Amino acid sequence: MYYDGVTVAAVVLAVALAALLVAEWRKSRAGVWICKPIASVAFCAMAFAGGAAENRVGQTMLAALVLSLAGDVLLIPKSKAAFLAGLFAFLGGHLAFAAAFAQRHPNLRWTAIAAAPLLVAGLLVGRWLLPQVEKKMRAPVAAYMLVVSSMVALAAGAVGAATPQGLRDWGTLIAAAAFYLSDVSVAIDRFVRPGFGNRAWGLPLYYGAQAGFALVAAGVLG
Repeated sequence: MYYDGVTVAAVVLAVALAALLVAEWRKSRAGVWICKPIASVAFCAMAFAGGAAENRVGQTMLAALVLSLAGDVLLIPKSKAAFLAGLFAFLGGHLAFAAAFAQRHPNLRWTAIAAAPLLVAGLLVGRWLLPQVEKKMRAPVAAYMLVVSSMVALAAGAVGAATPQGLRDWGTLIAAAAFYLSDVSVAIDRFVRPGFGNRAWGLPLYYGAQAGFALVAAGVLG
């Protein structure tokens, strides 16, 4: 069956995510080093097994997923240099997702309608978050916030570009919104209040988002 590989990868992702949450709760660095890369490779495998490499949009999304995988690994160490490298990897991932949605000829009205509240949210979050970020990190964090907001707005535009039959699949926008919210949990954990509580809700949102994107890339969701 065509989706067998997707199903197997999805099961691996779910099991690895559960094990990752246990490792985070137990503060097992070895467990995190084992489980997190496995979970992240799994969402890349979902897209690839579903045939993402066979079309231009899928290829761009697959590149975004691979960049996210790199970011996941780079965020495991506690060093500032690794965190900054991970930030730029995710920045590239968000840009690649945005490019993929742009390739789908997004509806400009839907994009603008989504951009308005995202701009307000970004300004509010930035006003709250940036003073708590060390000065040399503020510009990269601000740039990241702008790019991830643009990615979500373009995801809305991609959903607004209905099929010829007038059908819309909201999977793209749901995944983008989940990715956005998971980034909030990372920001809180890194800059405001570290703790397992942030990862307890942030990691499921993040891996759910990436699984959703993988299914979009594979053509299972739209």
